[in-house]
Amino acid sequence: MIEISSKDTLYMYNLYHITKAFFPNTEIRQQVDEGQEPLVRLKLEGGSCFSIEEGEIKEFTDRQDGKRFVTKKVYDWLSQKTGRTLAWGMLTGVRPTKLVMQQIEAGMDREEIIKFLNKEYGVSDGKALLGWEIAQREKALLEQLDYVDGYSLYVGIPFCPSICSYCSFSSSPLEKWKDRMDSYLDALCREITAIGKAASGKKLNTIYIGGGTPTTLEAHQLERLLGTIDAVFSYENLKEFTVEAGRPDSITREKLEVISRYPVTRISINPQTMQQKTLDAVRRLHTVQDVKDVFQLARSLGFDNINMDLIAGLPGEDALDMQDTLRQIEELGPDSLTVHALAIKRAAKFGQEHKEIDLHSEIEQMVSDSADAADRMDLVPYYLYRQKNIAGNFENVGYAKVDKAGIYNILIMEEKQTILAAGAGASTKIVLPEKIQMANGKKTNLVRIENVKDITEYIGRIDEMIERKGEWLWR
Repeated sequence: MIEISSKDTLYMYNLYHITKAFFPNTEIRQQVDEGQEPLVRLKLEGGSCFSIEEGEIKEFTDRQDGKRFVTKKVYDWLSQKTGRTLAWGMLTGVRPTKLVMQQIEAGMDREEIIKFLNKEYGVSDGKALLGWEIAQREKALLEQLDYVDGYSLYVGIPFCPSICSYCSFSSSPLEKWKDRMDSYLDALCREITAIGKAASGKKLNTIYIGGGTPTTLEAHQLERLLGTIDAVFSYENLKEFTVEAGRPDSITREKLEVISRYPVTRISINPQTMQQKTLDAVRRLHTVQDVKDVFQLARSLGFDNINMDLIAGLPGEDALDMQDTLRQIEELGPDSLTVHALAIKRAAKFGQEHKEIDLHSEIEQMVSDSADAADRMDLVPYYLYRQKNIAGNFENVGYAKVDKAGIYNILIMEEKQTILAAGAGASTKIVLPEKIQMANGKKTNLVRIENVKDITEYIGRIDEMIERKGEWLWR
């Protein structure tokens, strides 16, 4: 067991996740003791100890600067003790490109940013360069959007054919809710209509229908959903419309034909892996051949912007498995590819069952091979985000052909434009023109409004969900 203790809760989050990145399979015990000396103490299995005295941070008048100092000291010590460095250094946040974007907007050039990330955060040159490249592409895409009068729409369908054992999203098995799908749609369409009325006169830039798996809806239900959106919103300023078709076992010709009748510009068909043994192990109820058949069907119906998702580090897979998966993906030739390093969260089945998973097993090779495969398909990296407990402390990267990048994916990370969200568990992010004082005393220009995750609660409390957003829209 590893022990972390501190006088102040300020340091615990970063120290826990940095330590976990070095020792993913070791239990970590945390303790906050306002009376302890020193400020921070870290004790590894085997007895090695490291501490930071309170006097070492007295020069920092800003608490966040002090936190960065403490985190970097602990990171450097752990790196020295293990003989390893982490690709993203001491960065624990999910949006490294946001940090890079800030430096670009402050006037730094590429070399200055790489040096800054390396010195201040211990980020490797390769990851710093990746962050810079992606931030440049994000900036060019975001410049097309109207931050003041523009907004995006997210619609959540919280159902899946089965729940993958690594998943921690707000999804429910279709079989359990099949008889209440129409009731959910009743509530969802009411919320969508209310959002459309509240946003009247503003510019809708992107739409993203996600989940869950949107194509768990029957064809007539998809028609109803897309028809409601079509009736309520103007597409005059629309730059992107994504439907995350997702699971191949939920996609039919009839459903794709419904989608094709609306101005949908982008869909996802997500295998996660092309290894049948792994699909079976994680409880995805489709075959590798199903992925290929559905992809070719979508192409035959005219879909010319298809994304595919893969996960590096699924249980039982090694670098050779990933190479074979990438070979099969290359044969299909998607227009964009998103590669996730596996993140095990408390809500996921693996976390609940306390399975022993080596999060570092060949992940670096898998990530590198994925980048090489994307390059061979003429896909360039355009967005990046990270998660807690991510395998190997790596990242999730979206690759796309030059004109096929997913704008919504960037918006959800950069938080520069309001995203209005409908559905159970959906999170609205309202970007205000200037910072306001919140009830907790902090100032912010970003207000989050969360819909309840429970589907029954969402259906029963839909008027409340609508009213909560109405208090903030377009202040």
